Amino acid sequence: MSLQKLFSQLEPLRKQGVKLPLILMGYMNPIYHMGYEAFFRRCKEVDVDGVIIPDLPFKDYMDEVKPIADKYDIRVIMLITPETSDERIRFIDENTDGFIYMVSSAATTGAQKEFDEAKQAYFSRIDKMGLMHPRMIGFGISNRQTLQSAQANAAGAIIGSKFVTLLDKLGAPLPAIEELFKALEED
Repeated sequence: MSLQKLFSQLEPLRKQGVKLPLILMGYMNPIYHMGYEAFFRRCKEVDVDGVIIPDLPFKDYMDEVKPIADKYDIRVIMLITPETSDERIRFIDENTDGFIYMVSSAATTGAQKEFDEAKQAYFSRIDKMGLMHPRMIGFGISNRQTLQSAQANAAGAIIGSKFVTLLDKLGAPLPAIEELFKALEED
């Protein structure tokens, strides 16, 4: 998957009636090679709302990426994990826009049947911090139970792996979105 192919797939979504926020998640290397200016300009052209770049160093974000992302009104969302210190979480909250991506665990992404007590304690710890920005929980959201748990503990959920699997299977974003909603309604 190239950035050009991704942007061409995203281009018709708004015309097809998709109103959900569009958030891209990917690594720094393709963005760096495309160029920050060209990348964020193209995001704006296809109506992307934000980006998640897991390997973006915070200093590079503040010095190089944020000014260009702000120019195009694209939110750069930062991640926190159960291992992220309270100090770091507050620093991220004070220096970013949009929402905070709460990674549900330090493990790899993928389907989980439910969130265990340790994850619930993490969600509660972050909730008690009274952060300025809304939080979205991701990693492992793939069924009704994990979706409902995420919704109960944050502003919402991020569903990545399940969507990518459906996109690969169905070949187009809109049918994949429709299938995803069906899957999340089932018990």
